[in-house]
Amino acid sequence: MTTKQQTFVYNILKNKENYLNKVSEYIWYHPETRFEEYKSSKKLIDTLTEEGFKVKKNIANIETAFEGKYGEGKPVIGFLGEFDALSGLSQKPLTSKKEGLEENNDNGHGCGHNLLGVGSLGAAIATKEYLKENNLPGTVIYYGCPGEEGGSGKTFMSREGVFDDVDYAFCWHPSPVNAVMSNKTLANYQVYFKFHGVSSHAANSPELGRSALDAVELMNVGVNYIREHMSDNSRIHYAVTNTGGISPNVVQSEAEVLYLIRSESLKETKELFERVKKVAHGAALMTETEHEVIIDKACSDYSPNRELEQVMYEFLKKEQKNIQFTDKETNFAKKIWGSLSDGEKDNALKSLGSFGVINDKEKLNNKYLSDIVNDYTLTEQPMLGSSDVADVSWVAPTAQVTCSTSAIGTQLHTWQMVSQGLSDYAFKGMHRAARVMANSAIYVLKNPETLEKIKEEHKMKLEDHPYENPIPKRVKPSKLNG
Repeated sequence: MTTKQQTFVYNILKNKENYLNKVSEYIWYHPETRFEEYKSSKKLIDTLTEEGFKVKKNIANIETAFEGKYGEGKPVIGFLGEFDALSGLSQKPLTSKKEGLEENNDNGHGCGHNLLGVGSLGAAIATKEYLKENNLPGTVIYYGCPGEEGGSGKTFMSREGVFDDVDYAFCWHPSPVNAVMSNKTLANYQVYFKFHGVSSHAANSPELGRSALDAVELMNVGVNYIREHMSDNSRIHYAVTNTGGISPNVVQSEAEVLYLIRSESLKETKELFERVKKVAHGAALMTETEHEVIIDKACSDYSPNRELEQVMYEFLKKEQKNIQFTDKETNFAKKIWGSLSDGEKDNALKSLGSFGVINDKEKLNNKYLSDIVNDYTLTEQPMLGSSDVADVSWVAPTAQVTCSTSAIGTQLHTWQMVSQGLSDYAFKGMHRAARVMANSAIYVLKNPETLEKIKEEHKMKLEDHPYENPIPKRVKPSKLNG
């Protein structure tokens, strides 16, 4: 049964459908990497201003971070928006063939953040309009959160107290399914290890040189031996970011490797980080080089609020009747499915566990697009990835939903994800997520006893595990392009 509230939210977002789609399309065509989202953030700021929000720029001393606020008093409701892109994923839209767009400078929205940011914006607008129409107290804040991809923008913002006054917060993520994202995530540290040696002629006087590149290679070998002796859900990745030059006849005096270290809790991640640091120290000793350890960023493990998730799931279930696709949409999704490798097809249903599809994957057998709402299942199995939404979840009760914006089998950070970012079914999923978040926000506002349960759960969590922001004060956000 549809309530007056749901009808109101639906009508608000329906009236703004084309308007919000154009904002999302603009962001898709202007893909910018972490902390360089100048055009995308301006577009969102302009939209917030047009919608009557009071905008504050440069929050947490980050150029592309901002907030749009409406209303006053309690509760304070936060909607988290992301809008950064990924490098190396330029792709033409609405095609089932890999084909880049040169004018995009090789960037692309391979994680759907052109949809994510605007879906959260739609939820903020609908919630604001409901409060205005019904003369209700409360504050709606849209948080423009840059640098999720490799930058942990929300963790920096949390460190600066940006979310301290929030009573409850919502986010969502594009995916192939409709579900509550009930999984925890992995905490991580991203760290540069810089080695400094002594250059020399590699043939005439090699004994005088001390190779920084040798140190990097020895470190990588040593860390690889750790893999056998860490927990199953821990992950260590690395990229050599400076090999010391292109001349093999010079002993490389400078070299650098970037490590991303992950585990199920911040405590375990820090312990693993300490082990990696010891390996770096050993590599420096073996090569008689000096080394630096430079933290680039970090984020905590996501800790969902189950009471808030229950509210979200009830409104997600009510969206079942709205999940419909045209033949054109289904045929395009079928072509995307056809572009996947055998391995991606075999892994299509298994990978959905990361989005909260735990016990009823079989419902999606032989489907190209998800037209169902999957069950809400509590799980302790983490999503084997990371998100800076995690640090918001330790500051304020937080829940996330995912809505189908891509064909079954589509993996994040792929050209297929970029290609589908402007599809009709992607926009449908974006608006579905906006309705779920807005309705959930309004319900909690109107039911203070529910909010009390949500807050009590959050309070008990913090009593057992007090929050510690993982990024040291001295560390500043880093742009991908320097």
